[in-house]
Amino acid sequence: MNKHSNIMQRTSNPQLPTIAKGEGVYLIDKQNNRYLDACGGAAVSCLGHSNQRVKQAIIDQINAVPYAHTSFFTNDSQELLAEHLIAHSEGDFSQVYFVSGGSEAVETSLKLARQYFLEKGKTDKKYFIARKQSYHGNTLGALAIGGNLWRRKPFDPLLAEGHHISACYEYREQRESETNFEYGQRIANELETMILDLGEENVAAFVAETVVGATAGALTPPEGYFKRIREICDQYDVLLILDEVMCGMGRTGTLHACEQEGVQGDLQTIAKGIAAGYQALGAVLISKKIVDAIDNGTGFFQHGHTYIGHPTGCAAGYATQLEIQKQNLLNNVKRQGSNLKKALKESFDADVLVSEHIGDIRGRGLFLGVELVADKASKQPFDPALKLHKHIKKKAMENLLMVYPMGGTLDGVNGDHILIAPPFIIDEENVAQIAERLNKSIREAILSVK
Repeated sequence: MNKHSNIMQRTSNPQLPTIAKGEGVYLIDKQNNRYLDACGGAAVSCLGHSNQRVKQAIIDQINAVPYAHTSFFTNDSQELLAEHLIAHSEGDFSQVYFVSGGSEAVETSLKLARQYFLEKGKTDKKYFIARKQSYHGNTLGALAIGGNLWRRKPFDPLLAEGHHISACYEYREQRESETNFEYGQRIANELETMILDLGEENVAAFVAETVVGATAGALTPPEGYFKRIREICDQYDVLLILDEVMCGMGRTGTLHACEQEGVQGDLQTIAKGIAAGYQALGAVLISKKIVDAIDNGTGFFQHGHTYIGHPTGCAAGYATQLEIQKQNLLNNVKRQGSNLKKALKESFDADVLVSEHIGDIRGRGLFLGVELVADKASKQPFDPALKLHKHIKKKAMENLLMVYPMGGTLDGVNGDHILIAPPFIIDEENVAQIAERLNKSIREAILSVK
């Protein structure tokens, strides 16, 4: 453990172990403890931590040229990756804008949406609508549209005005009298109401995670929800921005999570799994109508970062996507995701203490959430002062398991959940280990706060 560091960490004096190396689905610290990575850090490490072909692709690119600014040159790595992404994306995406991560991708999509309407002469279109209990990044623009209240609160005076409709939170918000489809239509129609309240001439875009990530723990959309959202956006000339930074690039069992909804966004943000953490990389997929509006207008996207189209990052991304294809990993995501959800349920059900505090197990593929409750019948959350999620993370690390617990699941204050997002390469043995170690960690955490 580090006793003193000149690094400003996420929390003061965190006493973190020091990472030494990675092997497959394991991360190994300097004391030779082998942690089973069941969350990919933050749903990043989809190939595990020692893929030799991706490493070699990075080395080859560095040997050729590590970096060249995109105002002077394009590079083969970004050209190849862009071609690959467009070829394997449904709909009419025609270009890709590469950045260094998810927050930059979201910022880019917001600016693209605004500039699109400027190019079209619709200068009043400036408002963005998103959802409660969403997360779209930590830069000021991304934070402003996000619905993660505890992340927003300290910076509210700096943020642009945000507008939010209900989250897709079937476990807590679906009425007993509603089918899943009816619930989805009801909350989707909130978008139309808000557009009309703000004035359709003023609304630029609706931003949503296709499957909600860390803020609320793998909330999946109700049947037909995104088809209705797409209809509303088209009716009122509002762009649909799908945020798949965490849930995309194979995490839910299809390359893009929206494939399972039968819709496409006008803009789609991706990151994390695009390069599996081997390099920092994010991107925005851009529909043809937006590209055409700029090409036929000013011909200049008024935006940029130093590291856009980074050759080494894009080399890692291209190699990662080839690995996912060659190893047929999307099938493994579906298979092991189903196995993991079943193993978690069986493990929890077999433990009376734990079972009475498991409110919901949800998600798709290898993107699962477990919501904890103090009382199963009433769905009453634990007292937030207990910080149960932090105890679970601590116990899991002691049990050599990495998961992603969070608090504020319901409203930014109340509720605890665990996000599980292991590498796509896990096998049946890893599934059993995750279920066993997580059950043990939850049990120990609950006993420590009772």
